[in-house]
Amino acid sequence: MKKILIFGGIALALIAVLIWFGKKNQKSVTEYETEKAYKETIVTKTVATGKVTPLEEVEIKPQISGIIDKIYLIEGQQVKKGDLIATVRVVPNEQNLTSARGNVSNLNLSVSNAKVSYDRSKALFEKGVIARQEFENAELAYNQAKQNLQNAQNNYQIIRKGSAGSGGSANTNIRATTSGMILEIPVKEGYQVIESNNFNAGTTIASIADMSKMIFEGQVDEAEVGKLTEGRDIEVSLGAIDKKKFPAKLTFIAPKGTEQNGAVQFKIKADVTLDDDHFVRAGYSANAEIVLEKKDSVLSIKESLLLFDKKTEKPYVEVKIGDQEFEKRDVELGISDGINVEILSGVTMDDEIKIWNKTSKKEEKPEDN
Repeated sequence: MKKILIFGGIALALIAVLIWFGKKNQKSVTEYETEKAYKETIVTKTVATGKVTPLEEVEIKPQISGIIDKIYLIEGQQVKKGDLIATVRVVPNEQNLTSARGNVSNLNLSVSNAKVSYDRSKALFEKGVIARQEFENAELAYNQAKQNLQNAQNNYQIIRKGSAGSGGSANTNIRATTSGMILEIPVKEGYQVIESNNFNAGTTIASIADMSKMIFEGQVDEAEVGKLTEGRDIEVSLGAIDKKKFPAKLTFIAPKGTEQNGAVQFKIKADVTLDDDHFVRAGYSANAEIVLEKKDSVLSIKESLLLFDKKTEKPYVEVKIGDQEFEKRDVELGISDGINVEILSGVTMDDEIKIWNKTSKKEEKPEDN
């Protein structure tokens, strides 16, 4: 009898435990909070990386080959058009010098011979022995011989010291061809330089630019270049100047892209508006913030409220229809900034939309519908 009572007590205890677990499981595991749609200004942007450079940078090159004799200016100085930057000392080619000297000697002989012929013809013409035409031919030959000698002497001087005549320093003086700031002088005194000609770009003596006129040069991805238009206002921030954005205007979008690291990039340029408070140096790294699309006060929800049907990939939300009761509602989306998304249709500002994972970390969004 005692065993029966013991087993009976155990059975009643088990039944009580089972009833308690059953009632507990009938309680709601999660109570979802809701959120309504709201009006929001949504802006989609892209960032182009690049640098700022002068609008025009002029390279100064010598008109004659030689050795840098003296440099008169330093990098960072302001110059005006015509200012002397450096002088070049000519080191003549021995073969060319010898050839030019020999040519002068030969033409001296030609001039002497032409003068003898001219003097003889003049005397005969004055006596009436020869015609005027014969005398004039002799005179012309004499004048041509003198001119050829003068040309040869000038050529000899140019080979020997880089110039001829009273303007002897015209070619050896390197002067600024434009006004601006000297950005770089890549040569030093004693460096050998080569003249600019049809077959050689020549040695750069200095580079000059107007630092008040700067442009941004950067790259944008092919997925975004189609949304850009010339004349659009952008903002440029420089890595060297914190908490400052310079206004700029987009002036150029490349018609052809280049592949970089597997992605096609397009070059863009923009005129940057500078101010007097900051000195912007050429080559600063920069980022351009470009507004691709903007909509003011549009019906919006947070992107975290969205679900996507696994089969159709269409977006939807769950809208409250009763106490912890929700129904699926398909929505049509507009633009998004990554946090807020525009709702074109599907819900109104009065609808209460389920917030996923707001009150329970164990609850997760369904993967499909």
